[in-house]
Amino acid sequence: MGERDSGRDKPKLSHVDDAGRVRMVDVGDKPVTERVAVARGHIAIGEPALRAIRDGRVAKGDPLQAARLAGVMAAKKTADLVPLCHPLMLSQVAIDLQALDDGYRIEARVRTAGRTGVEMEALTAVSVAALTIYDMVKAIDKRMVIGSIRLVKKTGGRSGDFDAG
Repeated sequence: MGERDSGRDKPKLSHVDDAGRVRMVDVGDKPVTERVAVARGHIAIGEPALRAIRDGRVAKGDPLQAARLAGVMAAKKTADLVPLCHPLMLSQVAIDLQALDDGYRIEARVRTAGRTGVEMEALTAVSVAALTIYDMVKAIDKRMVIGSIRLVKKTGGRSGDFDAG
């Protein structure tokens, strides 16, 4: 929750000015610091589609390699997708896909040295990686479920470190 206005019980949000208008936050006076964010999500996939992925029989190609590339590209384009995000020079975007019994765990680690964090970039990377897998195997399984996309860790910046454990 954001800071509270003096005397009022309304939260003060950084992306809203005193008149209630949406605005991009000015980060020009913030110091440049090392910032890292890790986000994670899950895609549940039915057995026939999982078998096709793991046996290399997906007609469109390897969905896992496509998802890694899509996640990197999405992190780099976050400011184009989320209106109030600042464009950032990213130092690293790493996408990890872990095979599970019911699908894949998708994790993105994003790093920069900048004036604002990379949480949105990590979350966007996970989301688009999952959507890419869905797109590539939807002909086999239209019941896939994408979910549990969340920030699991962040370091750097004024708000300090966060670790969901």
